[in-house]
Amino acid sequence: MPAPERIPPGRVTTADALSLLAEGELSVRGRVREASNAVLYCTVSLDGEEARCVYKPVAGERPLWDFPDGTLAQREVAAYELSEATGWGLVPPTVLREGPYGEGMVQLWIEADPEAGLLALVEDEEPGEGWRAVGFAEVGEGRTALLVHADDLRLRRLAVLDAVINNGDRKGGHLLPTADGGLYAIDHGVTFNVEDKLRTLLWGWAGEPLPAEATATLTAMAVSLADGGPLATRLAELLTAAEVAALRGRVAALLASGTHPLPSGDWPAIPWPPV
Repeated sequence: MPAPERIPPGRVTTADALSLLAEGELSVRGRVREASNAVLYCTVSLDGEEARCVYKPVAGERPLWDFPDGTLAQREVAAYELSEATGWGLVPPTVLREGPYGEGMVQLWIEADPEAGLLALVEDEEPGEGWRAVGFAEVGEGRTALLVHADDLRLRRLAVLDAVINNGDRKGGHLLPTADGGLYAIDHGVTFNVEDKLRTLLWGWAGEPLPAEATATLTAMAVSLADGGPLATRLAELLTAAEVAALRGRVAALLASGTHPLPSGDWPAIPWPPV
């Protein structure tokens, strides 16, 4: 896989972080009440090291009509594996393990920078310099505003990753910019469906040519996803054979078109609520 320079340089996704998450003692400290499924705020400690993390037990998953029951945690881990395969490091370190309430996903907690604005509502008809248009949104009293996102390489990489994993729920609140200039994305339970489910706020590049970096990354990913390839072998532990086959198909389709995907028209293009 190509390993482009991170933005910024440096990694949070280290083997030490994964070892801590997988093997450390998990202690529940509270619950994230806004989440639709059980999301527990925890600490994890091992050999004198401690970190904050999120634990989503399978037992706390709400059934969905279009996803098999009890599979959201595995999809979160699969999204991390795809993110690592790109070399872009867009998903925090994530593991599948036993916890106080049974098996679940455990992910490193990322502290977002509240000053790093990536989304905005503007009253103009067109986005300003450095922004990309998503669409018009109602803001009350019969008024509309243009929803825009930053024209940012980190977001563009994430738009490619979301197209690959078929993310059905890319909301603004799932974007975690950090004070050091990094960007992480969370909440990847509704991904890897065999049907087109792409719903996202990152439509600003729809129909435009993929950057050369993305094409090179997808080409290498296709090799790793071939039967017997390392990524295919790992994902077989987390997804069904049909889902892995559909993943291969999405990568191939992106390479064949050479462009960012357009909304299909068969599924709402923007998640609700958008943030």
